[in-house]
Amino acid sequence: MIVKKVISEEMITLAEAKGILLEIKEKRVEEDMELGYELRRAINHAELFSKTDGPKSRELVEKLLELEKMKLEIAYRLADIMPSTFDEVRSIYAKERFTLSEEELTNILDLITDAY
Repeated sequence: MIVKKVISEEMITLAEAKGILLEIKEKRVEEDMELGYELRRAINHAELFSKTDGPKSRELVEKLLELEKMKLEIAYRLADIMPSTFDEVRSIYAKERFTLSEEELTNILDLITDAY
């Protein structure tokens, strides 16, 4: 498939992508269309690695963005990976020019735990 022009672009979480891919799969099954190799692999990946559903992951991103040292890209990465330890959160922040305090790490992990 050749894309001629990008009309719009929006960041989504892996869980939201899973929902979209499953809708596409359902439509193709209803129409007796074959699922291409890339689509099957994308659905498999999304099912394997998404740890929550779309609305919960979007809500988590919105809550994370309310925190002080949170960037949009990091919020989406945290919602996709759903880290469970301080070290995992620190590794996501490794490229940033600041470090997180223990209180900030605890706040992030609390929000992630609530999203499960």
